[in-house]
Amino acid sequence: MSVSKRGNVYRARVYLPDGKQRSKTCQLKSQAKQWEADQMAALATGSFVDPKAGRATFTNYYQDWAKRQVWESNTVRAMNLAARSVPFANLPLGRIRRSNIEQWVKSMVVANLAAGTIKTRFNNVRSVFRAAVRDRLIPRDPSEGVAIPRQRRREAAMLLPTHEQVGALMQAADPSFKTFIALAAFAGLRLGEAAAIQVGDIDFLRKKLTVVRQVQRANQGSVELRPPKCGSERTVFLAPELVELLASHIACNGIEPEPTSWIFRGDGEDPPHQNTIGHRWRRTLKRAGVSGVRLHDLRHYFASGLIAAGCDVVTVQRALGHARATTTLDTYSHLWPSAEDRTRDAAANLMLESAGQYRATPGTASL
Repeated sequence: MSVSKRGNVYRARVYLPDGKQRSKTCQLKSQAKQWEADQMAALATGSFVDPKAGRATFTNYYQDWAKRQVWESNTVRAMNLAARSVPFANLPLGRIRRSNIEQWVKSMVVANLAAGTIKTRFNNVRSVFRAAVRDRLIPRDPSEGVAIPRQRRREAAMLLPTHEQVGALMQAADPSFKTFIALAAFAGLRLGEAAAIQVGDIDFLRKKLTVVRQVQRANQGSVELRPPKCGSERTVFLAPELVELLASHIACNGIEPEPTSWIFRGDGEDPPHQNTIGHRWRRTLKRAGVSGVRLHDLRHYFASGLIAAGCDVVTVQRALGHARATTTLDTYSHLWPSAEDRTRDAAANLMLESAGQYRATPGTASL
């Protein structure tokens, strides 16, 4: 470490642990001393970042970093999409500024992308910058503090199908697809989970269903099987009517009563592709005269029914396969009765229970 005068300027130098030297030229000796002190402090605390390390472009670093990540196929596609969407792909990491991130976010807003889509892409790109910080390629994450569009509150954005709509969909569906809709509406299964159900997953005697896999899109229209989302393997307790519907579905569609037989069939020996399910769902919506309802909304319908029946948070969490109870509360807290609602209901019950024990006389009061 040293500060030396070279003509009319001062040159500060520091030596890195690998023996390499870094220097900076300043107009004032005090500036050179301050730079030297800053670098020494960074070296002492382990936060030193070599200015030359940020020369890798965003794309080059992302491609190298992505190879080391353990991602599912959907995550790979989402991350690649986000990385390709940035206008600073060919800029060195060390030259990317907050303003570059802000311009990118603004371009997505101008393109009328949904707030949820923008948030997902932003978070995916931000994970790249955070990795670069951990790798000591850049001193800080340039996306920190960048504002993104607010998403609608869950209670405003969530669409709960009515009983009449669900009934109409069940009535309009093809016989083989009716069971698929029932698994979403009356067991809370996600699309991929319902598509991946096998005969052996159903315990007809104990009226329960084990969710252990899901169907995911793969390349060139094929499918692949993976564990359920976010480790949501679970046991779902089935209504007797749903068990009967499943048994009838198996019998009427010529499904072999083997444990590994798919309840729903796709091409060849595969379960159905998500695009096939989407097509059948849209056709069912048209037949039923129902619009604006997504297949995933039937999962919300199931959750709302559990809550209306008085099920607690943990019960709903387990039925839906949420990894944490906080996820259940974040999604459905607006459906649970408030403290005021419970107080009024309790008071009303007290009045009903005691109604036969007293006689109120108008215009009089007693203590």
